[in-house]
Order: sequence, then structure tokens, then C-alpha cells
Amino acid sequence: MLVGHGGNIHALADRLKCPASEICDMSSNVNPFGPPKGLMDHLAAALDRITALPEVDAETMTRCFATRHGLAPGSVLAGNGSTELIYLLPMVMGWRSVAIAGPTYADYADACRLAGVAPRLVTARRADAFRPNLDLLSAAATQAEALFICNPNNPTGVLLEREHLVALCAAHPDTDIIVDESYLPFVPGAAGYSLLGSGLSNLLVLSSMSKIFRLPGLRIGFVHGTEATIDRLRQRMPPWSVNALAQTAVIYLMSAREEMQRFVSASCRRLHAARQGFHQALADVRGVEIFPSCTSFLLMRLSAEWTASDVWEAMAEARILIRDCTNFEGLDDRYIRISLKAEEANQRAAAFLRQLLAGVGGRA
Repeated sequence: MLVGHGGNIHALADRLKCPASEICDMSSNVNPFGPPKGLMDHLAAALDRITALPEVDAETMTRCFATRHGLAPGSVLAGNGSTELIYLLPMVMGWRSVAIAGPTYADYADACRLAGVAPRLVTARRADAFRPNLDLLSAAATQAEALFICNPNNPTGVLLEREHLVALCAAHPDTDIIVDESYLPFVPGAAGYSLLGSGLSNLLVLSSMSKIFRLPGLRIGFVHGTEATIDRLRQRMPPWSVNALAQTAVIYLMSAREEMQRFVSASCRRLHAARQGFHQALADVRGVEIFPSCTSFLLMRLSAEWTASDVWEAMAEARILIRDCTNFEGLDDRYIRISLKAEEANQRAAAFLRQLLAGVGGRA
């Protein structure tokens, strides 16, 4: 199991001997403006549901998700977060060769290795702002039985257009292409980029509610594909994978469609302003390069005077938790990722980072 994920706020709190509430967690990629209004009250009122078993196959919440997105219920499988489904896929599908568009979320590779497959990483270049080379991905798909793509990507924040991914799937009908759309709700007009319901027989689409609705502790994920493929996965899924409160949350979120759309749209607008503000705050500091992003997080490259560990340690002492990206294959020890929060927290982090880096690298 990978132990380098973001969000290990409790370990830092233990180390600093302070309450976790005193730490500003900018390592975990969740919507700082969630959960949506009314959801917590709804879950509190439904707390007694934990005294009984949930639906064994999460059928009701799956049907609600499918209906919301215009999908056949048999083409969707719910899981205990999208990560459970990522680990399920190579186990069930039996792929012997897998390619991964990187640098990206390490669990794609970990899941493959656990299933006995050594994946090949197709690494995007810094010179291209980490935008994947579609020709290289196509060449990799020719030689692989499966290809993982995170869109938008974690940790780079890069978004590929829908037509490029559709063309990639169509060009390689014998290769399973898995597109993880966990961060797509952060993109304005996300429906125009989503591959849900595209009808491609070799496509599997992963979705998450943990990020946009700020519910990582409930573990809510879905995978969409052909009914035949989903049936194969369903037969290997353990019973009661999705807990009662997670099921309740999905049913609530899917039923309040207009309200949730307003929440998502408002979150996207606020995050766009937050990204612009963070860029502006560090625009004239030589010690950091910030890459374009359409998500809730920003990937940054530090100058030669600093390592990711140096900056992580300094910010941790100031009770600001960020992500050291050293263990992302395809990056090195000069990359960090910062997940944006509300304005005051962003300003504090930017000011601290500016002062820290300017102390060594100087200002333009």
C-alpha cells in the first residue's frame, strides 16, 4: 500500500503536539467550500442507519447516480471510493500489460503491481507543462492491454479534451482505456468533457464524489463501462462495500440536482479566483514555477536552492500541510502540490512561501 498520500494531518498534529484543527491542510485535494449546505444535517438525521446493514450492493444509490447521468444502471458499479475500484480492475480484468499516463496518482501503478503486472509509465514533459503527448499515448496503447489516464490529472491539473480521448479509444478498440474523472467536477462545463455515456466498448470511466463534495471520509466512487464488463467486476466486489451513510449521501446529492449544480458552479468560480490570486502572489518570486491547472490544486517546481522536503518541513512547522511530490514517478524532489482553501488560508500560505523562497532565491 502506498503511504505517501496527502492528507496525513493527524500524524503532523501528533508531531507538533497540537490539535489537528490548528493545521491548515493544503495537501488533500478536496473542495474547500464543501460539503454542500444541508448535507451534514441530512446525514445527522440519518445517523441511526448505521445500526443496520446497508444495501448489500448499494443498488439504490447506484440507480440514482445512473439516472442523474443518463446511464443504464447495469453499466455502473459503486465502490468504497474510486480507489477500491482502481484496485479491483486489474485483478478482475487480467491485463498482462498496462500503460499509465504520468506523472499521476500512484495507485494506478500500485494496483497493477499488486495484480502481478509491471506497468509502463508514459511521462509527460515539464517543457509541455506536463500536457500528455497524444502520439506517445497512442503508441503505448498499441502495445498494452490497458491504459490509465487521469483527466484532469493529479498532480499536474492538466485537462485533455473529450474529442482527443474519444479518438484514442476509437483508434485502439482492443485496448481497455480507463479514464479517471474524479477531479472533472472542478472544471466549468464538465459535462462537455466527460466520457460518461459515450458508448465506447473499450472505455471505463471512474467517478468520485469525495473531491467536489468534500466527503473523503465517506469513500464514494463509481465505475462506468459496458454492462458485460461491469457485471464481471460486480461478481468480484465484496458485499456491503459502501456504508450506509455514504449511500444516504449519494441519494441526497443526486436528488437535489439543481441545488448541487449551483453549489458546484459556485465552487468552480471561487476556485478560479483562488488560483489567480495564488499565481499573482508568487508571480515575481524566482524560487518557484507554478504550472497551469483547472482543478483545486497547483503543482509547483522549486528552484535549485530548495527541495520539496525543505519546503514541506518549513511549512509544516508553520502548521501548513502541503504535498511533497517526490514519490510521484516522473517528478523529482523539487516538486510540491498545494490544494487551495478559502481566501485567508491561501493568502497566508502564499505569503509564507513567498517569504521562505525569497530568502534564498531573491525576487525578480
